[in-house]
Order: sequence, then C-alpha cells, then structure tokens
Amino acid sequence: QVQLVESGGGLVQPGGSLRLSCAASGSSFRINAMGWYRQALGKQRELVAAITDGGITIYADSVKGRFTISRDNANNTVYLQMNSLKPEDTAVYYCHARVIGLGYAAYDYWGQGTQVTVSS
Repeated sequence: QVQLVESGGGLVQPGGSLRLSCAASGSSFRINAMGWYRQALGKQRELVAAITDGGITIYADSVKGRFTISRDNANNTVYLQMNSLKPEDTAVYYCHARVIGLGYAAYDYWGQGTQVTVSS
C-alpha cells in the first residue's frame, strides 16, 4: 500500500507563490507517474500537472507558464512550484501516484489533499 503525504498548502495573495510537496512511501514497485490534481468547490477534480519517472511532464493549459512540476525519483517525492497565483487557482490539491505492478497492472493512489487559497 502506497502512502502519499502532502505539504505546502495555505493562504496566499494573488500574484504570490506556493510550493507543494508530496512524498510517497510503501511501494514495492516502480512509481511510474506522479502528479497533482485539484478540485475547486462545486467543480470536478482536474489534472494540474504530472511527471513520469523519465521526466516527461504535462500541464493543464490554465497553469502553463506559471506552475512547474519536478520530481526526486530517489526519494519518491514530487513538487509543484506555483507562481503568479490567481484566485481561480483556489482549490484542494491532491497528490496522485500511479504504480506499475506485476503484469504491468496499474494502481492509482491519492493523498489526503491540501488546501490552496488565493485571496487578498
């Protein structure tokens, strides 16, 4: 069972920055992809950014140029640097990890979520 522990959320003014961290533990198999999703009040959960263990990244159009995802494979930790934050970035941010197990079966794991609030 993989555990994901997030940190770094909080309250920030528009234009400010935050850095989210997520550490994964307990996996006996390779963690293929790690990423961040977010869910605003009354909306569906959406992908923010993701990164593979090979360093391939993907971003939502709404955060391109403002957010940067990075990963420390040795420590199974993923980071999300968020700059130029906007009120519409306010949401609960969830860490996600996809583990490839035996027979290439894929398993998805989620963190507990961390609140990011952008407000003056």
